[in-house]
Amino acid sequence: MKYYLIAGEPSGDALGSRLMQALRKQDLAAQFYGIGGDSMQAQGLKSQFNISELAVMGLAEVIPSIPKILCRIKETVNHIQEIKPDVIVTIDSWSFSARIHKKIKALKLGIPQVHYVAPQVWAWKKKRARTMYKYIDLLLTLFPNEPRYFTPYHLDARFVGHPVIESAIVNGTKDKGKFKQKYNIKDRLMLILPGSRHNEVARLLPDFLTVVQKMQEKYKDMTYVIPTVSTVAEQVKRMVVESGLSIRIIEGEDERHLAFQDADVAIAASGTVALELAIVDVPHIIAYKVPKLTEWAARRFLHIQFVNLSNILLGREIVPELLQQDCAPDNILQYVEKFLAHEQLYNRQMNGFADVRKLLGMGEQTPSDNAATEILSLIRHNENN
Repeated sequence: MKYYLIAGEPSGDALGSRLMQALRKQDLAAQFYGIGGDSMQAQGLKSQFNISELAVMGLAEVIPSIPKILCRIKETVNHIQEIKPDVIVTIDSWSFSARIHKKIKALKLGIPQVHYVAPQVWAWKKKRARTMYKYIDLLLTLFPNEPRYFTPYHLDARFVGHPVIESAIVNGTKDKGKFKQKYNIKDRLMLILPGSRHNEVARLLPDFLTVVQKMQEKYKDMTYVIPTVSTVAEQVKRMVVESGLSIRIIEGEDERHLAFQDADVAIAASGTVALELAIVDVPHIIAYKVPKLTEWAARRFLHIQFVNLSNILLGREIVPELLQQDCAPDNILQYVEKFLAHEQLYNRQMNGFADVRKLLGMGEQTPSDNAATEILSLIRHNENN
């Protein structure tokens, strides 16, 4: 069968890659089309364009990109009409995905339409839950509490599990020590994770580099590594070179997960990467800031106590959140040193991470296998009707 997959940013690309592998296990002759990044292309997808064009966020960044994004939407819809796939699966990036779904639904092509990763209606834009059924046939959610926000509004929503569980299973503790051995690292290892979007890296990496500079003056037994992705790799490399600091930069999902297994501490942008750190017991903080206009909009429309996924799941703060003016090198350094000293905060995090794993745990199948099963079931149901 023909599968048209659309991922708008690196986290969706990783999710799409695993979904492609799971679909291929159940459909050996699967053909993949659509939009994706390095991970999906490695699984055989020929992307229509570079997903870095879609990896923007915040009002100040999105507005200048609108003409190009509208052009890409039209191009994608035309390609779908040409390919005539058996199913369309959009992954995260609902703002872009929704426009694709609306246009395809209006064309009445009879193609089943799926969205993978529920919009966070529990945080903002709750009205989305009331209208999504008009444009998609199936919603696959990552968290067990999400379907209840959508099923009252006639949308078939299924919890399939969070992909972070998969990445932990794939690598597991059996890989511990391999990263340090590969790069002959005798010291403790600190990860720097400044995000996967250009604007995130531009805002966060300078502060993170200042932290590294301060630590290199104080700690002589520490190695620093930045795992990055293709969308921002050149930008990260340039900024590190300009800093003059000794930091190793690695690329690729396998390298990143090996580094996670051996990390002693990390500082990260908010997002899925922080949940991955929690799954493999890496003590960390998140630090994040956005432009003033985006901050105003967030305060006006977001209704959440926390921004970190582990904190949201548990309903309590186990991962320090340094946001906006609190996202400053001295504040970050203070928490890093607490983790390195294994103070009380360290123990609280370790206990909390165990609870997070329990909440995200699934049965015998991986989340990607669960998602593939649901998608194939929808296709068969559509064929029979």
